[in-house]
Amino acid sequence: MGKVASKHFGDIELNHGREHCFVARHELGGNQLELDLNVAAHDHFDEAAMRKVDYRLRFLPELVDQVREMIADELGQDGTNPQQFLHFHSSQLKEEQLESVFGVRDKDQLTNDVFLKALKLGHVAIYPGQPERYFVLDFTLGSHFTDELLVAAADEDGVVDDEILWE
Repeated sequence: MGKVASKHFGDIELNHGREHCFVARHELGGNQLELDLNVAAHDHFDEAAMRKVDYRLRFLPELVDQVREMIADELGQDGTNPQQFLHFHSSQLKEEQLESVFGVRDKDQLTNDVFLKALKLGHVAIYPGQPERYFVLDFTLGSHFTDELLVAAADEDGVVDDEILWE
């Protein structure tokens, strides 16, 4: 057992054989989000693994941009999760929610671009022991409006999975 210093998570006590979830706040593009570092009991998590997490987080803005582009593309395709998410939430809107969530006064102004602007990254889970699902990114319209999310995953190299989920 020893301590490892992280730019994002501070000093972390390594304790192999136990599960850990380390939480940190992070600012990205002027928005606050939560980072969760999830270490399973069987993961080999050491100083090198922590440096890799910090290094990969440097590229989080580019990863978020990739996911946003995927969501934008899928908004124009029938039957995709982002399109269904938008349709579901826009059909349930009250007039006052249009302005508070989307910043528009009329439903006709609720375009895909307006939706994308309102959709914020709220949470990133990091799983160093799962190279194929290293990052899980949760996008929200705001917990004050809905508890449902659009979720994307990326591998340890930042390659985004080709499916956006609605959870």
